Amino acid sequence: MKYRLFILSCFLSLTLFAQDKSSLSEVPFKDRLFYGGNVGLNFGTVTYIYLAPTIGYRITEEFGAGIGPSYSYLKDKRYSNYVYETDTYGGRIFAQYRVHPKAILYAEYEVINAEVPNLLQTKLIRTNIESILLGGGYVTPISERSSFILMGLWNFSPSQYSIYENPILRAGVNFGF
Repeated sequence: MKYRLFILSCFLSLTLFAQDKSSLSEVPFKDRLFYGGNVGLNFGTVTYIYLAPTIGYRITEEFGAGIGPSYSYLKDKRYSNYVYETDTYGGRIFAQYRVHPKAILYAEYEVINAEVPNLLQTKLIRTNIESILLGGGYVTPISERSSFILMGLWNFSPSQYSIYENPILRAGVNFGF
């Protein structure tokens, strides 16, 4: 609960700060939206599919915030007597601030529902895993309103069931930011 309050207060503070500097007051709502996300695919003995689309809103020219769902499927056939197969799903809220035309600061709060071992390690149970990810990234334009982003992030709320190992490298595409 304390993480949620911290993240919410950070987002509200950044939003209020950014609105004071906004130069987008005349831009229509639909033109302030941006889209993006991440996709990951691996097939073979280990099959992994990851989908995480995002939609965001440009509060100023430099600052944007948004939301997005995430889903992953894993099937691991590396062990001859056992096939591990699972789905994870969840959502995230994020904020990004462009400090330079080719650099951003990034913050994300994510909740993922995943199967994890119970205390006795006898079966798998579903639980929510919360992550606070902070970092930055390199932005390179693809066109006038789209860009490729390569980010380095750090999980500041690791747990025994965390799906991330620090550091986290992410690549994605944004349209409209």
